Amino acid sequence: MRNFFLSLEFTTVLFVILVLNASKHIVALCGAGLSAESGVPTFRGEGGFWRTFQATELATPKAFEKNPSRVWEFYHYRRELVLTKKPNRAHKALVDFEKKVLSANPKTQTFAVITQNVDGLSSNIKNLIEMHGSLFKTRCTKCGDRTENYDSPIALALKGTENSQFDINLPIEKLPSCSKCKGLLRPDVVWFGECLDNDILMKIDVELERCDLLLVIGTSGLVYPAAAYASIVSARGGKIAVFNIEKTYDADFEFIGSCGEILGNALMVNDGEDKHEVV
Repeated sequence: MRNFFLSLEFTTVLFVILVLNASKHIVALCGAGLSAESGVPTFRGEGGFWRTFQATELATPKAFEKNPSRVWEFYHYRRELVLTKKPNRAHKALVDFEKKVLSANPKTQTFAVITQNVDGLSSNIKNLIEMHGSLFKTRCTKCGDRTENYDSPIALALKGTENSQFDINLPIEKLPSCSKCKGLLRPDVVWFGECLDNDILMKIDVELERCDLLLVIGTSGLVYPAAAYASIVSARGGKIAVFNIEKTYDADFEFIGSCGEILGNALMVNDGEDKHEVV
């Protein structure tokens, strides 16, 4: 809580008694810290390089237009990397909490997860909004068709390029193509300079409108529009609980530490049983 000197154990007790059990609609806003324990790199900051490129320079419409092969090699690398990762304890805690809520009276309490991550590790959540898209979804640049795709590799010509330090410069006809119109596919993720999908924004607005408890999990709160969500909920009288490795928000409840270590206890779902394959 804002009284930062309270112990983690006492904060958890207060959180559960005063807020968690009493909340009607709980929303979890998740960032990169949720997947940190799974070993998923963020490609942000000083270490955000792939080959010799700043990763953020590749995640743009301009980069894809200029060199679709290079961009697809980058996203193929990311897809293959994430396919070697597993959901961690924090992912499991959210899945178990959703099951707990659904097994009770849904008229009493509801739950939704909004994730900024594109790694697909939260896919076991039923009420999930992937606000920045997913590495495992594609969008056709010609007909607009959106499809989930976990193929490894996503295109045969990309096989092995994840281990190369040099551009392969594949022709467009060798890159992932649409099964309906044969148009060039692109990763269905939000690139720098792009706006979020209006349908996604509307779904988020619906969740935040009802939200009386926002769980901010593993995110620094620096990227908009997600950075404004805590203020929106707080202005409507909702409570904010932050779970992060460091202090980021001025929250009603603060749980400082690894998401994998602290989230399950706070959500009262650490029952000692491994219901999912986790790292």
